[in-house]
Amino acid sequence: MSLDQVIADACLAGQPGRFDIGIKDGVIAEIAPRIAADAPREQAGGCLAFGGFVESHIHLDKACILDRCMIADGTLAEAISLSAAAKAAFTVEDVYVRAARVMEMAILHGTTHMRSFVEVDPRAGFRSLEALLKIRRDYAFAADLQICAFAQEGLTNEPETAAMLGEALEAGADLVGGCPYTDPDPIAHVSAIFDIAKHYDVATDFHSDFDLDPERTILPEIIAQTRARGYGGRVSVGHVTKLSAMEPERVVRLVGQLEEAGVAVSVLPATDLFLTGRDVDRLIPRGLAPAALMAERGVVVALGTNNVLNPFTPFGDGSLIRIANLFANVAHLARDDDIAAVFNMVTVNAARQIGVRYGLAAGMPADVVLIDAPDPVSAVRQAAPVVAGWKGGRKSFVRGRTQLFKHAR
Repeated sequence: MSLDQVIADACLAGQPGRFDIGIKDGVIAEIAPRIAADAPREQAGGCLAFGGFVESHIHLDKACILDRCMIADGTLAEAISLSAAAKAAFTVEDVYVRAARVMEMAILHGTTHMRSFVEVDPRAGFRSLEALLKIRRDYAFAADLQICAFAQEGLTNEPETAAMLGEALEAGADLVGGCPYTDPDPIAHVSAIFDIAKHYDVATDFHSDFDLDPERTILPEIIAQTRARGYGGRVSVGHVTKLSAMEPERVVRLVGQLEEAGVAVSVLPATDLFLTGRDVDRLIPRGLAPAALMAERGVVVALGTNNVLNPFTPFGDGSLIRIANLFANVAHLARDDDIAAVFNMVTVNAARQIGVRYGLAAGMPADVVLIDAPDPVSAVRQAAPVVAGWKGGRKSFVRGRTQLFKHAR
């Protein structure tokens, strides 16, 4: 077989031994223990090869703004207020530079697919959208970017935002998202977002239930409208930290309804840990939705970054293996099966949630990332470093394996 290149001696998830990956015209042509081909060979050296990390939930438009936001309380309300004030001064160039910084971080940490929200409203205008449309074009060599036109600060209180979301979709945004907890009428907000999604035939993604009060959950409304509108498999919700404060029987019931309706979930450990539980002076709650339980019950559940270096999350480097390791630790996970499920939350589950083709198999796009671990469980346990990546068969980055030089004394 004529091949363009071979990635040799790689480990694959769930398969003993090592394998060669043959690539032709940007597509995986063959995977076998040994491929004899007159083509350039790149040694994986026993690293785990996989399809790359998939970011299901990030905000590129408001990343890296700590220099213009003075955090005092560290609350969600403060984060929303500081970001709203800052975005009024955003320019296309400013958003592009900051988004590119995070995009490059994520790519170098092995991300090959990403869904980013972009705020569209009277303060942000379409400046951030314009910047992210350019980011999508400029970084397509390494990662596919989905753009979600997003109403961060409500709709019923700012009706002009609804029309702007439609314009954003016409300009190139891929889906629409809403934030019911910032709207004076959360149910009307959910309905309006579904109306826009239905009109433009796009998926929708909500930020929802982002506090530790077990009451006044919007999930039943989102679930009901997903069913009524035949939108199963096209709806995602992020945060849902209220689930961590509910009694177990109620959680199991809601999780079953999410699965039955086809509503996917993104859990956002870095942000959810940072912002929740600040009104408690001891035994501070973790405030994380039960991702492991949801995955076990059949919900499509992913882990995401959410924010990087802003008032919502004043940390971050775009590394999803770091997020996976953080979640597994804080969620008290230890069994190999549970840790393997966490790796799926930043790979195959996240890909399914955002609706992209994903995986290493003959006929699939040659999106390949090498991580310095023999298997997914080891990768998560050690927050293993990423070594190299290919997008569509073309090498997109190299970080290299670390080396230790021992010298006799």
